[in-house]
Amino acid sequence: MPVFDSRSFKNHEQVVFCADEASGLKAIIAIHSTALGPATGGTRFWDYAAAHRKIAPHDIAEKRGEEDAIYDVLRLSRGMSFKNALAGLRLGGGKSVIIGDPKEIGNDDLMRAFGRYIQRLSGSYYAAEDVGTSPAMLAVASQCTEYVCGLDDVEFGTGDPSPHTALGVFTGIQAAVKHKLGKDSLDGIRVAVQGVGNVGRSLVGHLLGAGAVVSITDIVDANIEATKKLGPVETVSLDGIHAVDCDVFAPCALGGGLNRKTIPEIKASIIAGAANNQLECEGVEDKDLQNRGILYAPDYVINAGGIISIEMEVYSEKTEDDERRAKVLRIGDTLGRIFKASDNEGRPTGIIANDMAEHIIQRAKQAKLANAAE
Repeated sequence: MPVFDSRSFKNHEQVVFCADEASGLKAIIAIHSTALGPATGGTRFWDYAAAHRKIAPHDIAEKRGEEDAIYDVLRLSRGMSFKNALAGLRLGGGKSVIIGDPKEIGNDDLMRAFGRYIQRLSGSYYAAEDVGTSPAMLAVASQCTEYVCGLDDVEFGTGDPSPHTALGVFTGIQAAVKHKLGKDSLDGIRVAVQGVGNVGRSLVGHLLGAGAVVSITDIVDANIEATKKLGPVETVSLDGIHAVDCDVFAPCALGGGLNRKTIPEIKASIIAGAANNQLECEGVEDKDLQNRGILYAPDYVINAGGIISIEMEVYSEKTEDDERRAKVLRIGDTLGRIFKASDNEGRPTGIIANDMAEHIIQRAKQAKLANAAE
């Protein structure tokens, strides 16, 4: 699939394809924008061909998987540009994907090979944790590059960003409930959480602590069992979680779950979750949600807590936990402005957020050009 013709290509500055025969590494690094600072975003390790292997011959499945990987990394990197812009960070937007099953090929040699490719970019991209990777895996990559963040046990290290992401989603849900339902408390609010990995499980802890009534699902039984230990939760089938009769639907798994099939079945009046790229077709589903009267918290705004927590690590600056927490809690204020603008202008929240982010980025680009011309 040609990169420039991809529907997720949005004037990206650089796209790098990486291959290392010895370790089996196949990866893509996408840098969308460095207008606000070095492109920073997670490293997703995913077997993109797995779903296609069930319905297509091996070679076709692998080709389709690579096409999905290209689409994913381009859209995710643009989302990081928008996320960092609206969070007021000194960071641009980038993302990387490693193609394959991390349980099968995610060894130290592969991660070191990935680190060498990151190093070649000379600081234009900083890699962090995402689905399929961990701080430990990124620590191995850091043996070959200085441009990795979200590490434990290093100077200025911030560790696993998941708790900060979950806190941001929690405060975003509070803002959405206040705007849509007029309630200052989550006591008795019914929330359906799709995916209870590191972020989703931490979110459930916040919700239960606030008195919410929580339903959960996950593809991993161990995640469900671990979440049950936090308090009383209802378990729901994978294909039924979006249709639970609740106040808030919180997608916290992979993206694309909000589409023409699922949206008509959603009973929640609010969608606010941690997953990236929740809308299958941007510009389509957000209008469908608005038409149904569902308040959508744009994913890259509400899930910015993780990247907020590691900004200081990129700049090798010391920050206290209280300071990081305060920045994460501002996500609720940002969402409040987006919700009000959507009401005033009659446009979907996703479109409002995109316009706000693009304005910030374009202004930064113009400033950089003006400084370069002096």
